[in-house]
This record gives sequence, C-alpha cells and structure tokens, in this order.
Amino acid sequence: MSSAFQFKDRSALVTGAGSGIGRATALALAGHGCHLALADLNAANLGRVADECAALGVRVSRHTLDVADRAAVAALPVAVQAEHGALHLLVNNAGVAAGGTFEQISEADFEWLFNINFWGVVRMTRAFLPLLKAAPEARIVNVSSVYGLISPPGQAAYSSSKFAVRGFSQALRHELAGSSVGVTVVHPGGVATEIARSARVPAGADPADIAARRARADRMLRLPPARAAEIILRAVQRRQGRVLVGGDAKLLGLIERLMPVNHWRLISKLLPPQ
Repeated sequence: MSSAFQFKDRSALVTGAGSGIGRATALALAGHGCHLALADLNAANLGRVADECAALGVRVSRHTLDVADRAAVAALPVAVQAEHGALHLLVNNAGVAAGGTFEQISEADFEWLFNINFWGVVRMTRAFLPLLKAAPEARIVNVSSVYGLISPPGQAAYSSSKFAVRGFSQALRHELAGSSVGVTVVHPGGVATEIARSARVPAGADPADIAARRARADRMLRLPPARAAEIILRAVQRRQGRVLVGGDAKLLGLIERLMPVNHWRLISKLLPPQ
C-alpha cells in the first residue's frame, strides 16, 4: 500500500489513556478526526481525557479497565463494538513500573507488573484481533520501552516485561504478514510522564536511595508526551514495524547493536550522576 494509514473517521482503542503517552496519543488521534474508545483504570483521569477528546468533535467512549483483569478484557470487545461498530487501531499503552534489583523485588510485585505490562498486551490483542481483522485495514501498536532494547541494573522486572512485549510484537507481525492487520512496536526513551514517580519500590528500600533514583529519572525524562505521540502516529501512518521515540532511544539502540554484550559499560558513563 502506497498511501498513508488513515485516522480520520476511523476508530481506535487506547489503553492507559488517562495520562502520559496514552493521553497524548488519544488527543493526537482526536485531532486527526479519529473516533476513540479510551480505557484506563483511573476513572477520574479517564473522564477528563475523554472530555478533552470529545471537545475536538470525535465520538468517544470511556471504559474503566484493569488490563490485568482477564474477564474484563474479554468482555470489552462487545462494549467497543456496540459504541463504534468497527475498530481499526489498537494501542496497547497501559503500563506500570517497579524499581529494584531482582533480589530486592518480590515475586508478587514481579507478577503484578507482568500481568499489566505483558499479559495485558497479550490479552487485549487476543480479545480484539477478530474485530481488527474484520476491518479492511487495521493496526496494533504495542508500547515497549527503550528498556526493551537495553536492560539496566535495577530494572529486572520492568525490562523483562518490555523485552517480552518486543518479542511478542515481532512474532505477531510475522504471523499476520499478508493479512489486513499490521503491527508496530514502540520503544520510547525518556518521555516526561509520571511512570517513574508512581513506580512500586521494594519493601525496606532506603528512602534516600529511592529519592535519588527518582531525581535521576526526572532528569532523563524530557521528551514531551505530545511529541512522542506525534512520532508514534507518524510511524503508524507509514506502517513501520518499529519506532524508537526520542534521540536517547535511537542512541541507546545504536550502542546496543554495536556492543550487544558490553554496551552497559559505555551507557553507564553517559547517564547523569545520582
């Protein structure tokens, strides 16, 4: 297909739409004339974003959803189809973070994070794939992370989940090749969201160490979410299989390709001090 993937008068579902990249993506899609099914666990944030998008003249449905809830995800396609009839774009954006080394983070927190970051993506994709396949053209957008390209110390759970999203997306893209459904995996770098501040921390962690890590993260999270959304939607329009969001993601991805085993020796020297 030579023409760009179209958003106007189509329908998209965005998870984690209440804040950060999800909110920015929803607003950008609304600006393109795309009707929206918005999902988030935080009903108050979801309502505010839905109102913002509706003010741009598109049809918006709101769905309070925990993507870790298997039954709720399985029931969602009926509600979305009732509101929108068809679905052309699924943006699996919902995600959480949990700081700490593998030895520090509990098994329960590891599973909690995977249930949202990975199983949420898998279950949403399984639930909505039939509806997407029914459209003449559709696309799945799975948000991984720059930590789906590199694995810093202290990010054992988060990085594992984002590598899993990357692998799932690549396999799914190959399996759906030749169908009407394409797949884009997104690797954002330092986008200015609240994910670091809202991350779970290990029980008994040193408060001073946690504060230092969050301050360091704040210095690295600089790209405005609206700019990230622009980059993501441009990649969708071009039907790209992968997009690295931000100069830092591109640089880190390049270093990892050049130094697949020893890249952390160099990357650690480029990071701001704690």
